[in-house]
This record gives sequence, C-alpha cells and structure tokens, in this order.
Amino acid sequence: GLRQLVWRFQVSAALKEGRVTPTELCQRCLALIKSTRFLNAYITVAEETALKQAEESEKRYKTGQPLGVLDGIPIAVKDNFNTAGIETTCASNMLKGYISPYNATVVQKLLDQGAVLLGKTNLDEFAMGSGSTDGVFGPVRNPWSYSRQYKEKSTPKSHSEDEESNWVITGGSSGGSAAAVSSFTCFAALGSDTGGSTRNPAAHCGVVGLKPTYGLISRHGLIPLVNSMDVPGILTRCVDDAAVVLGSLAGHDPKDSTTIQDNFKPFELPSLPDVSKLSIGIPKEYHAPGLSSEILALWSKAADLFKNAGAKVIEVSLPHTRYSIVCYHVLCTAEVASNMARFDGLEYGHRSDVNKSTESLYAATRREGFNDVVRGRILSGNYFLLKQNYENYFIKAQKVRRLIANDFLKVFRSGVDILLTPTTLSDAVPYGEFIKEDNRTRSAQDDILTQAANMAGLPAINVPTALSERGLPVGLQFIGRSFQEKQLLTVAKWFEKQVKFPMIQLEVKRHNHDVFQHQKSASFS
Repeated sequence: GLRQLVWRFQVSAALKEGRVTPTELCQRCLALIKSTRFLNAYITVAEETALKQAEESEKRYKTGQPLGVLDGIPIAVKDNFNTAGIETTCASNMLKGYISPYNATVVQKLLDQGAVLLGKTNLDEFAMGSGSTDGVFGPVRNPWSYSRQYKEKSTPKSHSEDEESNWVITGGSSGGSAAAVSSFTCFAALGSDTGGSTRNPAAHCGVVGLKPTYGLISRHGLIPLVNSMDVPGILTRCVDDAAVVLGSLAGHDPKDSTTIQDNFKPFELPSLPDVSKLSIGIPKEYHAPGLSSEILALWSKAADLFKNAGAKVIEVSLPHTRYSIVCYHVLCTAEVASNMARFDGLEYGHRSDVNKSTESLYAATRREGFNDVVRGRILSGNYFLLKQNYENYFIKAQKVRRLIANDFLKVFRSGVDILLTPTTLSDAVPYGEFIKEDNRTRSAQDDILTQAANMAGLPAINVPTALSERGLPVGLQFIGRSFQEKQLLTVAKWFEKQVKFPMIQLEVKRHNHDVFQHQKSASFS
C-alpha cells in the first residue's frame, strides 16, 4: 500500500502528513536504482550520504520544520557538476577518481533546501554528444525500451535477441538524468544544456526538460563546455515540478559573474492556465529537412489546440536559422578548445607516466585522458582560433550569432509571446543504428532544433506530447522571451494538461524474473 500512496498522491504532501518518511522514500529510490541498474543511468550512487541526508530530513519533519517543498525529495545530478565528497568524472578517463573540494552552486542550493542527492548520472564524455553513448562508462539505455508501450509495438525477430538488440538511446548529453527521472529512480534531476543537452534526452525519455534563460541559474561548479551557452537544465516528470526546482535554483550568484544581478522571485503556476490572450509563433524554418512526418503532424495538431483555445497562432520567420548549426559548430569548438586546456595532467585529473619532457607529459596525458570526440573538437576549435583563421571563422561566427539572436528579438517585438517548435527530428533510434554515424554528424542533426535557443540565450522547454507509432515518446519545444520563465512554464503547463501524455509502464525483470510494474504519480509538488 505504501508504494501506491507515495506515488499516487503528491509526495511532498505525503511527507508533510507523515504518510511516508524521507528515509523510506530514499530507500525506495535506491532499491529502484539497483533493479534498473542495466539502464546505466548512474555513474555513482551515493547511498551512504543519501541515507544520511534523508535521516536529517526526517528529523526536520518530526519537529514540523521542513526546509521547503524539496525537503526529503530524492534527486540526481549529471556527472559534470562538482559535488564535494562524491566523485565527478564527466564520464571521462581524464577525471576518473576526481573528487571536487566544493559543491556546484546549484547542488549546494538543492542540498540547502533539504533535497536528498542519490547520485551522479551518466553522460557523453564532457557532455559532448547527443546520444549519451560516448562516455567511458558505456551508453545509457532508454527506459521506454522496456516499457509495455514499446514492447507491444516492436516485433522481435526472435525472443532472445528482442531486448538485447532493440533498446533505444536516451538522447544526450544528459541521458542519465533523463533516464533516471523517466524510470522513477528520482523525482528531479539536473542536466546541462549547451546546444540541447537537456531538452533532447527529455524528448526521447518522455519527461519535462527546461533550459532556463542564460544567466538565470549559476554555472559555478558546472564543468564548462561552452561558457557563453552552457546553462544548468532541469528534468522532472511534470511542468509544476520544474517550476519548483527553478524557484530554488534561480538568482544571482557572486561566484558567477554572468548571473543576473536582481533577486529572483519564485512563482507558482496558475492552477488553470489560460492561453486565450497569447500569440504563439510557428517558425517556418523549423520545418527542417529530416523532420519525421509524425512529428510534423503532432506539431500542427498542437498549433490547432492553441487556436481552438483562442490563442493567436502565426507563422513567423527566423531567417538565419539555416546558418545556425554551422555557426554553433565554430563557436562551440573554439570555446571547447579553450576550456579543455586546463586538463594538462599537472593540477588534477589523469596524469600520464610519459614524462620525458613537460611537452610530452601534456601530450600523452591528453591522448590518454580524452576520447576521440573531445580531441576532435579541441583540434577544430584550435584551427578556427589560429591567427590566420580567427577573423574568417570565429569573428564571423560571432556576427552570425548576433543575427540569430536578433531574429528572435524581432519576432518577440512583433508581439509574439512564445514559439512552438519540434524538439527532435524523430523519436529515439535503436543504439545499433545510432552508432553507425559518428558523433559529429549525429550532433549536427540532433542539435538542429535546439541550439539556436542557446545561441540567443533564451529559455526553452520540452514537453512530452505523445507516443510515436513505435510506442516511443515525442516532445515539442516552447521557446520564450528572455527571463519570462513564468509565461513559458504557464503555457507549457496548459499544453501538458491538454495532451495528457501517458505514464510509462515499465516492466523490469528482476534477477529472479518476476515482473514488477510501476504506474506512479509523476509529481512531488
């Protein structure tokens, strides 16, 4: 009965009323992590510290003084955020065994709110990728591969090879966090989003993925990929939960000079959101080559939902979209090259035994520590930054980036409130198919609908919309005006209510092969 209780009713209320204790909740999640170990969603499970945090939370509830709605709530964090006392690897040989002396600001803020940190989640090495297949700890499996919905639709050639060859990817690079939320092992997770790394796996795993406005949430302690685009992302099972987590993370951080100066007021979303006064823009350039007909149909169906609710739906143009992926590639690799220079084997992380000279130590350390994807991006980036190329590549890309940001500004100035676009070109592909193409080709395809929001610094959210013909999640993306998260999340919540995305019916065979199913309520808030 306890299992039903916790999930059916909202778990914060259950904790407050004492129907479940933080320790029971934490143990439940830890048990679930063990039984879904094959998903490879976690790199490190911090069982001991999690139970200690749950115990502290329990004392607060007993005295009737919880720290807030996140007190006692189990969360997971992508393994490129520093966590004091818990290994932070970035899924790379370069940082295997590295334990940071401090917490990232976002991690600290969650812990200060009483959240229980279950562990660190899997990713593409240094968050470079769109599949969560390229880290040194192996690929993450999409929980929907093991859902009744997918199994009913996929026809195995023979029973034995069915599950082994049919599993699909989570998307990336925050695939571990998306899988963790989708498989019920935690209630919320942090990802990072540089070109879509939170929204892409959210779409493939059927969860909500929010990329806030650049500068709204501190990047301090997030191991940088592209400083001018990185944002911590939030993954939850419903929009309300994303708003709650955002409320506890947003605001100025003296340790990150790019955060907003003003205080952020946490907001509650209206219980009956109204979209009748809004103007929704449909950017025609997002009808990109390779967009599946299924997603195209869902996209226009979504536009009709808004029309029927009295919103104004207008086709708009963002003319520089077609240059955006190339521009993103130049800026991204250039900043990566600069950021990765810190991993030289001298201060922290892996150090090679080759020490004939300082030069050879550097070279060998980086050769052994980075995979070919990371090395490839460093090489391209340094090429674009060479004195003879700097003007033609880096500076030109910066100018194009400005034009892309201006496209959005113009559309928003014309009276459009929110843009509605697809998040991904298709549903998740089987792992075997995904790895046939190299990381760079894949990222260029998979980031196409998401990275422009990073270049313009705008808030964007993936909302799970429907299941594809293959029984896999498909999401749509809403892009809002700068710092208008409340409006963006209100629209997302309205849309979430309309589409009634189905709950995953996860069928996990335990080692003794009994099947246990969850049909659990999604939210904690």
